[in-house]
Amino acid sequence: MLALCPTAGINYSPSSWNYLRINTGTAFPVPLFSRRRETSPDMRVALALLLFLAAVCAEHRGKAYVRDKVCQEFKTLGKEDFRTLTIISNSRKFSNATFEEISHLVHEIVSLAETCCAEGAEPSCYDDGSSALSAKSCSGGSPFPDHPGTAGCCAQEGLEQKLCLAALWHPPQQLPRYLQPSNEELCQAFKKDPKDFADRFLHEYASSYGQAPLPVLLGSTRTFLSMVSTCCISPMPTACFLKEKLERKTISLLTLMSNRVCSRFRAYGKDKVTFSYLTSLAQKMPSASFEDLFPLAEDAAEVFSECCDSVAEDCMQKKLSEHTAKACSTLSARDERFADCCKGKNLMQNYFCILALPPAPALQLPEAQKPTNEQLCSEEGARHATRYLFELARRHTSVPDAFLGKLYTAAKEVREECCSAKDTSACLDSKRQQMVEELPRFLEKANQLCGQYTELNFLDFKKRLRDSLMQKMPDASPELLGQLVEQRADFASTCCPPNSPPLYCASKVHPCPPPPRAVLAASPHARGCPSALFPLLQVSAELGEACDGGSCLLS
Repeated sequence: MLALCPTAGINYSPSSWNYLRINTGTAFPVPLFSRRRETSPDMRVALALLLFLAAVCAEHRGKAYVRDKVCQEFKTLGKEDFRTLTIISNSRKFSNATFEEISHLVHEIVSLAETCCAEGAEPSCYDDGSSALSAKSCSGGSPFPDHPGTAGCCAQEGLEQKLCLAALWHPPQQLPRYLQPSNEELCQAFKKDPKDFADRFLHEYASSYGQAPLPVLLGSTRTFLSMVSTCCISPMPTACFLKEKLERKTISLLTLMSNRVCSRFRAYGKDKVTFSYLTSLAQKMPSASFEDLFPLAEDAAEVFSECCDSVAEDCMQKKLSEHTAKACSTLSARDERFADCCKGKNLMQNYFCILALPPAPALQLPEAQKPTNEQLCSEEGARHATRYLFELARRHTSVPDAFLGKLYTAAKEVREECCSAKDTSACLDSKRQQMVEELPRFLEKANQLCGQYTELNFLDFKKRLRDSLMQKMPDASPELLGQLVEQRADFASTCCPPNSPPLYCASKVHPCPPPPRAVLAASPHARGCPSALFPLLQVSAELGEACDGGSCLLS
């Protein structure tokens, strides 16, 4: 499969790149970190070209492969920068592809641009070459990234085939796979082949953190490769790595954080990510009111809306810093933990501190007031529903985002169904009765699971899980108990923390089928989940749930 636009799938441009020639005599692109972060004229030109090309590829079907524009980009960036950006952009787009597949694709794209952008090249060179690459991607044993949609694209012809192939992409990695090697391993790989080391790092890092804005991703790769190339030839590498890692701490954390929040934004959309941010704040500071926190949640969602796809180099840093200043101004005087986070002079570090705060203990509050039928179906119905779910979140501060997100979706679907029904009141009253019967149990079990995960160390948490399961299933074999403990502990460690991967965790929370045969044998009273209003609050059968007493939540 082939991305025929060199920068297909992105609307970004790199900053200017500097080259570092190491003592082996081999030059490879190391994006050096610029503390002043000025935008060079070349960068502005390249950015404008890339935006134009993105529009051409997306909208003007007959001009999707305009040679002059591709060549202008190639000449503006230069071959090595063009190649580096092609590695990153295609690694992001084809996040499940192997390094070898990406390398084949990058080689073909760069060779095509280099050949067809040379002086005197035939005007049809690029279009002919892209047609040849399309044919190659459709041939048996194609070396390019695989995709289930390739066969459908290859059944088409001409421009339609090219556009179809260019539009294919892999879903982003929900759980980043990149693990940074030790300093010694980094230097060993670097000294063996600096260029191969850089290429592999760019591929692995961009594949894992491809949801981060490209300027952030480029900044992080820039500082990392600069660190490695500097410290691996330093007479004191340990001290060098320590110094460099401290200097790149902010950009490193920003990459991880923005990859998570932008993944959540793209999965949820602006309205749901506003709700997610709102409930996260409510669980960290349950004493704050809806009026205090909702504007901050809207502001955060606006930041993600502006910056996750922004080409501006400092968008995420600048906008999040402004947001952090607002949050600190509003909340630091009301909560000691927020005040401690807001003491620092570095607003980005303050934001990371707030983001990492664990849920606060729930306050003893009166029962949350449920919205009336009239309120739910009014113009402000969505806000009334959000306010009620906010009140539930601040009373159950350990319920994870995956469950609250499903509640949000379920409430939205109920409003859509009932507010357009012939008998709106009867419909809502029926759903309300089901909610009264089922919701408290679900919230309590989810709150208990993640509350224990937050409060206990991991070994004690797993021991608590095992003890609970042994009481619930006294006849279970040690093998089954061990399997269930590991599955539940994995779910909790991945989905209880804030900023958990949204799509992955949502996939673990859905309608519960009948319990597995092994669970039935160990717990004869286990049964399926009868919930009608909140079927989305059941935990996947992959977790081996017993569904005891009608609840598939972890007990």
